[in-house]
Amino acid sequence: MRINHQKATDIQKMITETLKEENQITEFIRAYRSKEEIKLGDRMADKIANFGGSWTFVISFTVIMTLWLIVNGILLTKPFDPQPFTLLNLVLSTMAAIQAPVILMSQNRQSTKDRLRAEDDYAINLKSEIELRELHKKVDRLIKKLVDVEK
Repeated sequence: MRINHQKATDIQKMITETLKEENQITEFIRAYRSKEEIKLGDRMADKIANFGGSWTFVISFTVIMTLWLIVNGILLTKPFDPQPFTLLNLVLSTMAAIQAPVILMSQNRQSTKDRLRAEDDYAINLKSEIELRELHKKVDRLIKKLVDVEK
């Protein structure tokens, strides 16, 4: 696994700063993440992928397909897309060709979100570990003082 030293240094700086100021690291992370801008294309990819993976899409797609087949196959005496439904195949192929890269873009965004969440969790855990060690040192000093006083 390759370590991004710049990212590790940034996390260490963030932890050091929150320890000095005695702030909660979650507030620092929230403020830091809120400054990040999400590009329009990324937002669109997320929304399209959310819709494409929803029951609303599945149901509406099924209704449209059924209507297309009923209107073209049964109701119209001169259908605009006669069997074997060449136009329908073109529409479905085009939709699949557009939908696949959009889904991949959304998955890339999701993996980026997961990576950032993992970095945030790492920073929180690291700060907790540091504070826990400091707390252990304080308790050890108190115990040592109590033992010294009893002697």
